[in-house]
Amino acid sequence: MDLTEQMVSSQTIFEGQIVKLTLDQARLPDGNLASREVVYHPGGVAVLALDEENNVFLVRQYRYPIQQLLLELPAGKLDHGAEEDILLGAKRELSEETGLKAEEWTYLGYTLASPGFCTEALHMYLARKLTKKQQHLDADEFLDVVTMPFEQLVGQVMDGTITDAKTVSTALKVKVLLGL
Repeated sequence: MDLTEQMVSSQTIFEGQIVKLTLDQARLPDGNLASREVVYHPGGVAVLALDEENNVFLVRQYRYPIQQLLLELPAGKLDHGAEEDILLGAKRELSEETGLKAEEWTYLGYTLASPGFCTEALHMYLARKLTKKQQHLDADEFLDVVTMPFEQLVGQVMDGTITDAKTVSTALKVKVLLGL
């Protein structure tokens, strides 16, 4: 059976600096119509920076939509959407948020944040051979850098302390990749 839904019409409801929201009408496989709300997002990058002692660098920041402090990997949106080189975006975010520079980069693929309504793809990287430079946060960015052993990160992912999807996905991919 063909499960594809075809867009019949699309109306932009909101267009902000980061996201665009549309209300679409889609033809379902059985021929009926259904409404679909779609959030278009330029995508982002997340970086698991791992030093020689297997420590990771995380950021603790307040996330307004859920009104909570979260511990997560350094990450950010791609400033130019699909046109931005994702590795350059990852290097920029790691440098801005932690002040770290890495010599070795491994692309780990991407994860879809919430594909039921959003186009956001989060590209994941492992960064190694780190050197400390100067942190340079965006004007509206406030965070603390937290360092912990990689095993502690995995433990917090597994016990539900860390719930951020990009951090969970990247940590578990690195665990399997490196066998740590």
